Formats: sequence, C-alpha cells, structure tokens
Amino acid sequence: MSVWLWAGIWGLIAGSALLLGAGIGDMIALGRRTIAFVMAFGSGVLISALCFDLMADAYQRGGFDSTSAGFVGGAIIYSIANWVLARRGAKDRKRSGEQQPSESDQPGSGMAIAIGALLDGIPESMVIGISLLGGASVGMVAVIAIFISNIPEGLSSSAGMKKAGRSTAYVFGLWTTITVISGIASLLGYLLCRGASGNLVAAITAVAAGAILAMLADTMIPEAFDEARNWAGLVTSAGFLVAFMLTKIGA
Repeated sequence: MSVWLWAGIWGLIAGSALLLGAGIGDMIALGRRTIAFVMAFGSGVLISALCFDLMADAYQRGGFDSTSAGFVGGAIIYSIANWVLARRGAKDRKRSGEQQPSESDQPGSGMAIAIGALLDGIPESMVIGISLLGGASVGMVAVIAIFISNIPEGLSSSAGMKKAGRSTAYVFGLWTTITVISGIASLLGYLLCRGASGNLVAAITAVAAGAILAMLADTMIPEAFDEARNWAGLVTSAGFLVAFMLTKIGA
C-alpha cells in the first residue's frame, strides 16, 4: 500500500477517537468531573508528545531557528483564529456543561463550533503524515497521544453541544466530518512535505506543535481544571508519564 494512503489511514484512526468519545458519552451518562479527569489525562499525554516527539523531531531535522520560529508562529496563528471563533460562539466548544451557547442565543455559533473543532484537529493530524516522511514508520507515540486526547474532546464537546440544544445528528455529523478531514490532513501533511528541506519540515512540525500547545492552554486544560480542581495536576501528570514511557519504549 502506498505511503500516502497509510498517512490518510493513520489520520482517520486517530480522528476516529472523537466519534468514540461522542459514542461513549451518548451511551453512558458520565459526570462532568469524570469527563474532566479524562480531559486532564489527555492533556498530559499531548504535552508529553509535544516535548519528546514533535519538538524533538523538529529540532533534529532543522535545528533551533526553524523549530522556534515554527513553534511561535503556530501558537500565534492558532490563538488569533481561536480568538476570532470565540467571539462568534465557539469559546466553550470543549466544555461539557451549559457554557456553550445555543443557536437561538447566538446565531452562527454552531458553525463557529464546527470550525473550531476543525481548527483543533488539523495540526494534530498533519504531524501524523509528516512522521512518515523518508520511509519511516508512523510516529506511533503521536498517533496514540492524539487518539487518547481525542476521546475526552469528543466526550466533553458532545455533552456541551447537547446541553445547548444541538441534536444527536448534528453532534455525530460534526465528528464524522472532522474524522474524515483528519485523514485528509494527515495525507496532505505527507504529500506537501515530501521532498521538502529539513528546515521546512521542522518548521511545519513545530507550527503544529505550537498550535496544539496553544489549544491545550485555551480549551482542554481550563475544562479539566474547572471540574477536577485540585486533582487536575495529578491526573495531567499521569497522562504525561504514560506518553513519556511510550516514547522510551518505542525508542
């Protein structure tokens, strides 16, 4: 099977966790604190993957200049886009409570939430495709980290959408669309960077890493702390340690 096709498949697999999380939330009435614990764990997993997988790989490919420029650029791009979407109703898109506005409260918020979910998922998916460059095997730590972190995102966001009056069809339609786009983004990450210089690949990887860290700080960590409170740090640390161990096992 062609490498570019594998890139798309791995992106689909990681993105499918959004549907899994939404499905779990639909079948089982999980408490907000339970969702927050899962969100904290997923945040720790992603932070660890950023440190020991994405940023380490970017630095190895392009050195400090390309990596730092890409990282800061990714954080800036995400933060500006997130600020724009927040003003249109997507600020609390990962919240499981009643913070999300309904369509009647803020017209167009449903579309803003959908675009926000897309904004959150694309950087993660692209790094999966990039990890396949040069005939390498897929970055399994990144795939596992993204998969684990997507489950609480699907759980929490779906719960919040339902409390805002959005239908089950809307929720699952959104996550199905994002899952498909995740596969496409991973595929494009491979195709667009194939044959690119080490500095360019490093910068693009770091852009994704910066965007992911900004996303964690803006959306996932606030939801986790809001409910888990004093235990959020411990659960986040557990997620960090699990991903760190996966990195060393795969070394």
